[in-house]
Amino acid sequence: MLRRLIPLFILLLPLAEIACFILVGRRIGLFPTLSLVVFSAIVGIVLMRVQGFGVLMRLRQAGQDGRAPGKEMLDAAMIVVAGILLLIPGFLTDIVGLALFLPPVRAFLWNRLIRNVVVVDMGTIRPGGAPQTDAQRTIDLDENDFHRDGPR
Repeated sequence: MLRRLIPLFILLLPLAEIACFILVGRRIGLFPTLSLVVFSAIVGIVLMRVQGFGVLMRLRQAGQDGRAPGKEMLDAAMIVVAGILLLIPGFLTDIVGLALFLPPVRAFLWNRLIRNVVVVDMGTIRPGGAPQTDAQRTIDLDENDFHRDGPR
């Protein structure tokens, strides 16, 4: 059902953006409307840079803590999408882009998405492409192959 609506959405989005341009242009004038479009693109670049660095730091921290960085990866993807939406001229895409920059909106989308995600451990992938079995991941050491130098 949703796949059938995507082409319709792609066709209707430019028409809706043009209608918004006309409505805003009638209300505030041509040059203020164009200024808003340019200003939203600049804001998108600045917000993507600031929030992007924050997400990268949280991503690195998640890796150092040894936990899966799934939420941080989704945050990074949503920030990139939000920046792209703000760069696209139009008020509807700007509203969606600004909403994606808000952490509560991203948390809501994360909670909706995580309900439908199933994580499957495929094992370690070898260069040949086949996953390794547990027996292939086991390292067998003799007593003289390993020694501990002391506490680190």
